[in-house]
Amino acid sequence: MSRCFWAANVPDFYQHYHDVEWGVPEFDERHMFEMQILEGAQAGLSWQTILAKRDNYRRAFDNFDPDRIARYDEKKVQELMLDAGIVRNQLKIRATINNAQALLRLRDSAPRPQLALSDFYWKHVDGKPVQNRLRSRADVLATTPVSDQLSKSLKKAGFKFVGSTIVYAHMQACGMVNDHTVDCDRHAPVRRLGEALA
Repeated sequence: MSRCFWAANVPDFYQHYHDVEWGVPEFDERHMFEMQILEGAQAGLSWQTILAKRDNYRRAFDNFDPDRIARYDEKKVQELMLDAGIVRNQLKIRATINNAQALLRLRDSAPRPQLALSDFYWKHVDGKPVQNRLRSRADVLATTPVSDQLSKSLKKAGFKFVGSTIVYAHMQACGMVNDHTVDCDRHAPVRRLGEALA
């Protein structure tokens, strides 16, 4: 199978992520929140490191249930700081709790409360994926004007660890943009999924 440059010569779980999940349009609220937290946890680290800890994150953070996470207290923060299965960074742990609380506030004014975060992200691309045609590593961007604006909007709504680079990685992961390179076997199938939403 021909893959994007970043998915070559990597562990099987990482290739599986590329082959099955990365770039597929995702609207599920829980998944969008999970990816927001994991992308934030990646700051300063490699995505492979975070992906290897994904199951640990799901266990430690109640399967990314924002209602539960929003109620975490100081005792829970200290418990998480002792959990070797996740990145034990206090700022990132507190940001996860903060972001769950921000999501609950977002729901209060959302037309579709159970899709508040998903709708918040997807409205920045008019509800359909941007179809890029990247030919090489040199074409891959770290940020775009859309991720800049989405980052600002998220910060205004009270979210943390949502800089433009983190936000663009989230957009790529959840299929808001198709950044599989054109020579990757996943580019065309992901493009067709996106076109079906248009």
